[in-house]
Amino acid sequence: MEDFEYYSALEIDRNASAEEIKRAYRKMALKYHPDKNQNNPEAEARFKQINEAYQVLSDENKRSLYDRYGRAGLNSHGGGGGFETMFEDFADVFDSFFGGSRRRQGTRSREQLDIAVELEISFFEAVFGCKKSVRYRYAKPCIACGGTGGVRKTCGYCSGRGQVYQRQGFMTFSQTCPKCRGQGSVLETLCKECSGKGSIVVDDEIDITIPEGVDRGQRLRVSGKGNVGAGGARGDLYVLIDVAEDAAFVRRENDIYVEAPVFFTMCALGGEIEMATLRGKRTLEIPRGTRDRAQIVLNGEGVKSLNGSMTGDMIVQVKIVYPAKLTAEQEDLLRKLHESFGAEGTTHTGFFDEIFNRVKGWFR
Repeated sequence: MEDFEYYSALEIDRNASAEEIKRAYRKMALKYHPDKNQNNPEAEARFKQINEAYQVLSDENKRSLYDRYGRAGLNSHGGGGGFETMFEDFADVFDSFFGGSRRRQGTRSREQLDIAVELEISFFEAVFGCKKSVRYRYAKPCIACGGTGGVRKTCGYCSGRGQVYQRQGFMTFSQTCPKCRGQGSVLETLCKECSGKGSIVVDDEIDITIPEGVDRGQRLRVSGKGNVGAGGARGDLYVLIDVAEDAAFVRRENDIYVEAPVFFTMCALGGEIEMATLRGKRTLEIPRGTRDRAQIVLNGEGVKSLNGSMTGDMIVQVKIVYPAKLTAEQEDLLRKLHESFGAEGTTHTGFFDEIFNRVKGWFR
């Protein structure tokens, strides 16, 4: 076994924490990964050293043995191991290196079969449903190379087995070959049509029906319109719904909120106004003495649920409106009205006097 120092291999201090060891491993594994250093024996050897070092230093017991006795101590105690943890971190490294698409053992899946596309619709299209055309892109196997990506040759790292083995004491452990990712072969010549990807991207457009009551954040599944796999199987298309805001109506689940400007005299005297709802006009009764921001509920004037079992309500919030300007006559009338209330029109005086009496001690 080649002699080298584990901490130096990961370029860390001997007092490094478990998290620092993990970060260093990911960094070094990405740097010396065979896919980034093809036909580079030095990088390949360094990659093996990094894996061996992390295998020991990530295990508390094995790290303790190594710190006390070195690699000889590991051998005498049946050392090594830690592969379950190392496999998990290999997956994390592959996620980072290959754009977050984790490969399954024994296959190199370049594309997820299921795909998603965002679709923005208007407020009323969501409430009442509609038909929309959706443009999207999906992947299918390249015809020119049959989905292989080009001319392949036997992987020299695993000798075509798709697995690499490491003996530790009397036990032998295996893992998916990090160079061919379990396929047993690597690309020798890239396909010109797909540049070695094994798949091509196709533009498509379909018509879908948006159901009544759909809301922002929900998704619609269109079966059999996703990516096409190597064996001909096809995934699904998921349409992620986004709903544009409306200038007047605000939706909360199946209820609709709207603000209604009402002149101050009607709030005082009571009366009726014509109210715009989702489905037309409706007479709204304003009770006498209605206060600002009071809410009036119109049952059944909201949004139908997706399954049609219930319909939400419309909540009308009153906004008292005052005149922007007063004529001299109007001002005189209002003053006389105010004076006609007598003591009731000056209730604020007693209210603030009581507050002042409670806090006047603070002014001494």
